[in-house]
This record gives sequence, structure tokens and C-alpha cells, in this order.
Amino acid sequence: MIKFTTRTLLAAATALPLMAGSAWADGLISIIVNDPANPYWFTEGEVAKATAEELGYEATVSAHTGDTNLESNLIDAAITNGAAAIILDPANADGSVGVVRKATEAGIPVFLVNAEINESGLAIGQLVSNNAQGAALGAIAWQEVVGDAASYVEFFGNPSDNNAATRSNGYNTVLSQYPDLVKVAEEVANWDRTQGYTKMQSIIQANPVIDAVISGNDEMALGAIAALKEAGRLDGVVVGGFDGSPDAVASVAAGEMAYTVLQPVAVFAREAVIQADHYIKNGEAMVATEKQLFDCLLITADNVANYTAPFTLSN
Repeated sequence: MIKFTTRTLLAAATALPLMAGSAWADGLISIIVNDPANPYWFTEGEVAKATAEELGYEATVSAHTGDTNLESNLIDAAITNGAAAIILDPANADGSVGVVRKATEAGIPVFLVNAEINESGLAIGQLVSNNAQGAALGAIAWQEVVGDAASYVEFFGNPSDNNAATRSNGYNTVLSQYPDLVKVAEEVANWDRTQGYTKMQSIIQANPVIDAVISGNDEMALGAIAALKEAGRLDGVVVGGFDGSPDAVASVAAGEMAYTVLQPVAVFAREAVIQADHYIKNGEAMVATEKQLFDCLLITADNVANYTAPFTLSN
């Protein structure tokens, strides 16, 4: 598994313009994301689309919203439309294996972004955030603010997405070293702000003392913050997120969220299309390693002013 440093890739991506309209760069790139209602997935699709069009391709963005049946229909449409390549954020680590195989057998190269599938050798590339590194980064920052003793809550993402377990395991690896950090509740909120809000309401009713919240993504954290504010209990509660979404960054700037871990989705969404273009032109992978990790960055009150665009932290 190859690992990329976010700052290096950001610099490279912005320093070198792409050449559009070459004789090679004809055809459709089909981009399939999860749910563009989430700013993270919206950015993923828009960056990939802009990069494809910059390279001279037609590009379409569609969404499966985590539904593997809809995902299968969208892959069928891409095959029918003769896509030159597919950029896919898979709906399910196991359930999406079949659609990747189907596209590959139809002769269409598939590049996965953000989430992996539990089978190698089908996709040309799987480009994802270094979730273990990002989780450790966040947990260390969280513990430094919270201290050695606290009653806390963890919000867990969608169990069908390997990223949810990777982040939770990363948190627990760090926090288990502090026996007086007591997890009073863990809730699955499926990456969703509304679920984070409603489940936090229930947790508040059941627990008279909550010192901190650590969340698998920003949307769940923002839902928890809304519930805590409504209950008049946000003051003094440390909340940590994961994604680096614009709303989370605004929350950090406002002093409500302690930090968020920036996933470099704007980097690897662009990189996936560049690699797809290389494969279309040359019939071989641009990067020999299928699974490629992109390091995360920490956004706190100290560097929040360097957030210059959605999911982009400048030097």
C-alpha cells in the first residue's frame, strides 16, 4: 500500500495545469458518489467532474446514497453509455465488489475513492484517506484537550463502510491508554447529522455527566453539538470531528468544535481522475500499487484561517 503526503500532493495538483482537449482525451468518465447532500461527497463529485472536464472528457456525477441496488443500476448505466472509466465511491465494502467486477468485465477501468472494497485486483486503484493515521491524529489532539479523565461519547459511522471501524479502532488504540477516560455511550449514527442529533438527545437524558464527544465524522459531531446546545450543555464539552467539512471548520472557528481531521478528498478525487486518464491513454496503471493512502491533516483554532477552500488546507 502506497502512502501520499497531503501537502506534497496539494502543491503538485495546483502547480501543474492539465492539458485539455488532446486527441486522446475523448469519452465519458462516470463519477458515482454516495450522497451529495453531505458536503464531503459533494466536493468529491465536483472535484472529480471538474478535473475530467479539464482533461477534455465529458463527465457525469450521480449518487447511490448507500443503496447497493441503486449503485448497480448506475454502474449498468455507465456500461450502457460506454464510459471510458468509472470513478466510484463504493456503497458497501462487501456489497460493491460485484459491481466493480461487472464494470471491469465490461472492459471499463474502475477507480475507487474514499472507501475500499474487500477484494483486491478488480479496481485499478483504490484511493482513500489514511484513516488510521487520521484517527490517531484526532484522538491525540482530543485527549490533549480533554485530559486524562473524562466521561465521553463516541459516534460511529456506517458499519458497512470499513472507514467507520478503522477510525473507531484508531480512537480506541489511543484512548485505551488512559483508564480514567470512560466511554459512557457509543452510538451508530451512519455519518448523518440528524441521527447524531437525535441520538445525542437520548444520551443526554441518560447521562448526567458528559465531558466530551469524539465522532467518526463531522456530520455526526455537528448533530451532537446541536443537541448539546439545545439542552444547554455544550459549555465545557470537548467535541472532535473528522472530515474537515466547511460547517465543521466554521464550528472550530466559533469555538464549538475543538478540532476536525481534514480528509484530503479534494486531492484524491482529482488524483483518481488523473490516474484514470493515464490508464485510458496508456492501457496501464499510472501507480502500480492499487491501494493508495493519503494522509490527513488536523484543523484547530490555531490554523483554521488556512482553510482556503472546501477540504483544502493551505500551508
